[in-house]
Amino acid sequence: MTRPQSSNLSDEALLDLVQRQTFRFFWEGAHPLSFLARDRTGLNADASDDLISIGGSGFGVMAIIVAVARGWIEREAAVARLNAMIAFLERTPSYHGLFPHFMNGRTGATIPFGRKDDGADIVETAFLFQGLLCARQFFDGEGADEKSLRDHITWMWSDAEWNWHTRDGRKALTWHWSPNNGFALDAEIRGWNECLIAYVLAAASPRHAIDPAAYHGGFAQSRVFINRRSFYDLELPLGPDFGGPLFFAHYSFCGLDPRGLRDDYADYWRQNVQHTLINYEHCVRNPNGHKGYGPSAWGLTASDDPSGYMAHAPDNDNGVISPTAALSSFAYAPQQSMRAMRHFHDDLGEGIWGRFGFVDAFSETHGWRAETYLAIDQGPIVVMIENFRSGLMWRLFMGDLDVQRGLRRLGFQSPHIGA
Repeated sequence: MTRPQSSNLSDEALLDLVQRQTFRFFWEGAHPLSFLARDRTGLNADASDDLISIGGSGFGVMAIIVAVARGWIEREAAVARLNAMIAFLERTPSYHGLFPHFMNGRTGATIPFGRKDDGADIVETAFLFQGLLCARQFFDGEGADEKSLRDHITWMWSDAEWNWHTRDGRKALTWHWSPNNGFALDAEIRGWNECLIAYVLAAASPRHAIDPAAYHGGFAQSRVFINRRSFYDLELPLGPDFGGPLFFAHYSFCGLDPRGLRDDYADYWRQNVQHTLINYEHCVRNPNGHKGYGPSAWGLTASDDPSGYMAHAPDNDNGVISPTAALSSFAYAPQQSMRAMRHFHDDLGEGIWGRFGFVDAFSETHGWRAETYLAIDQGPIVVMIENFRSGLMWRLFMGDLDVQRGLRRLGFQSPHIGA
């Protein structure tokens, strides 16, 4: 696609362009049989493998909702696509109703993420259901196809045994379970990180809910949960020093509305704004002297990298900028994000803009750009920009009665659920 001259585009038109072009990753670039989201695909050609991302597919479901709301695709086409995706998922192996990190988009077989990570991934499953519950809310028509979509989502949601991951007296959710290796990886999910959504959904389950003690005594008791120190003159309520990669402020909050969301530990709007501004300030001050950094070029998060894949952050900064970091932060820092978007498109677009929007990452320091798009980076761009523009996904997810019950059980307050 030819890159429009954005000097002729208003801010709203540029937002439309970036969202719509990025959405195409999940529509035109979806796996041709399952229609689920490929884990990654190339700048010029689709991936030759059948690797599907479960979490990325959840973000893809949300991107499809945005596309319907924006009029980019017909509602009926979206319902047909989603029904096909769910029909495929229902035929694939699940592990006490939960899904693996990766699967084969042609056969449905689990593709191990690691030697012992060959079963349920509760965090990837949470990202999937975050999207599916939004779809259950959005597609509320009386026609048979929309009713079938809602029913099948509800059946899958009701079958997921979230509490399996706290069995045997475990004090926190355990990330993985394998039919071959059980809980051998023994990775407890303790925060602050991207996993808040897993606890909310696990507490919200209509049939297999966890005890809230797993949240309060597990996730919230990590050594890297409470911070309350200042970085670049900005106090950070939660998380590792300097905040960690910016996806912490994006993945769980594609659905969870942080505006007015509070519990005993933090105000989550303030948490995400401060995290974003620390990341921005680091790139502006540029203590490592990386080429190209500044007020128009910022954003450190997990992405592809010249050495493979890396969770970039202010304290792990090798000069790689990931467009998803700034673009998924519009709600938290709109002026800074718009300035970055215009720079990425107007000034750097000949090198980093393509058929599915901006490439996954680039580095002027290394003279490098990724030749890839990643599902878990593309999805939040579409969804979080939409939350900035209309709050659509936040309204849908927070309007779900199960979600509201889960938040109450964990002790959260939100305008969506009252005090």
